[in-house]
Amino acid sequence: MVSGVAAMLLNTVVLAAGYPIYLHFLGYEQYGVWLVLATVLTFAQLGNLGINQAVTKLVAEEYGRGDTLAIQQYVTTALAILGLSGIVVLYGLLALKGPIVAAFNLGEGNAKIALWLLPYVGLLSIYVFLTEVLQGTLSGLGRMDLANGIQSLGGLAKLIVASGLLFAGLGIEGLLIAAVVSRVGVHVVSFLCIRRIVPIRLARMENWNAQRGKCLLRFGTGMLGGSLLSILLSPFNKVMLSRYAGVASIPIYEIAYTGSMQIRGLAEAGIRALMPEVSRLGANLAGQATTRIREINHRCVGLIIRLALPLYGILILMAPVLLRVWLGDRFTEPLSLAFRIALLGSFLSLTCVPAYYLLLGMGRVGHCFMSYVILAGTNVLLVLTFAWVDNCLVLPEVLISAAVGMGLSSIYTILQNRRMLRHISARNRMGQELSEEHQIGSPRHLYANHVQNT
Repeated sequence: MVSGVAAMLLNTVVLAAGYPIYLHFLGYEQYGVWLVLATVLTFAQLGNLGINQAVTKLVAEEYGRGDTLAIQQYVTTALAILGLSGIVVLYGLLALKGPIVAAFNLGEGNAKIALWLLPYVGLLSIYVFLTEVLQGTLSGLGRMDLANGIQSLGGLAKLIVASGLLFAGLGIEGLLIAAVVSRVGVHVVSFLCIRRIVPIRLARMENWNAQRGKCLLRFGTGMLGGSLLSILLSPFNKVMLSRYAGVASIPIYEIAYTGSMQIRGLAEAGIRALMPEVSRLGANLAGQATTRIREINHRCVGLIIRLALPLYGILILMAPVLLRVWLGDRFTEPLSLAFRIALLGSFLSLTCVPAYYLLLGMGRVGHCFMSYVILAGTNVLLVLTFAWVDNCLVLPEVLISAAVGMGLSSIYTILQNRRMLRHISARNRMGQELSEEHQIGSPRHLYANHVQNT
């Protein structure tokens, strides 16, 4: 729990420090072009196939059994699968780079820059796949604290390198170089940490195992549905904004949306650490276990009400002042309203986090996936409606669409969680009544009644 909160705090500090620097050297339009490229990188993450989550789970199981060979096979097989998947993604980016850039409706100069850098972004996406496998392996070996710390320090290194390159006169290329340097650092440090825990060798062809690959894909595709919707949603909003409101609106959306979700992540990091206990308790749904699950739920909801609600209230009230102090002369007035709407949406999303992790811990993955469907479907439908009715689209409309989607998704998730808890309680009461009836009809109970009557 502590490592998760600390890593999220460091990520928040890096994010807060990065935006003013990038906007100072690049401006809104040039930084918007980089965010377009980062959006393409996000799209490329669909080629991950959910493998990194599968690696974490399966490596953890084999590490508990002490099977080093199986760990080697899972990691090597995952690297091979994602290497092939990455090649397919890179080929798709190269074949479709023209239509992809045209979808954002960039100006001629910005489009040339995007087309030039897009192949390098594609190569970076393949490398990201491979480094995430190592991060998942480290988490599966029981060192999620190290994985969180390495990821956060990688973000800090990216900011430092990018700042130096921008100061030296490089433009968007400096951000790409900084991203590569950060990923190389994450790769090397993660691999060294893994080798200190388990002496495994990954560069062996005999580690490739088709059966292990099937296990990875079977679990990974189960996680892919929700991740798919989550990954696609923000790029969809950015594409629509770029086409209707211009590329300069994308940094405003990015600052407002990502900043508000980063604040949400501070509260979520503390709640997420309690969920493994729910998974353990879910294996034995006796009366005490059910009571404990309810206590966890109430504790998490209380944490949100006592800590997160006042924090969000202060941020919404003080948003214009805080943004002016933070961004300085790069502050723009539309950012205040955008940030307030995004904060409201992220708080609505935060309210269902305890219910979401309870459902996930109890194996109700279908309800978790449906919450993503409601969020994404509502967001897309409202954005398209705004664009169709007015034949234009502005930033507040996109953020309102996202906030409404988050609210409806939260309502669904909370209701399903309450339904699940009621079902568990009813099943426990029924089991207790059947047990009592069995005891009443048992020979021992009949003999006791006979002795009492005699």
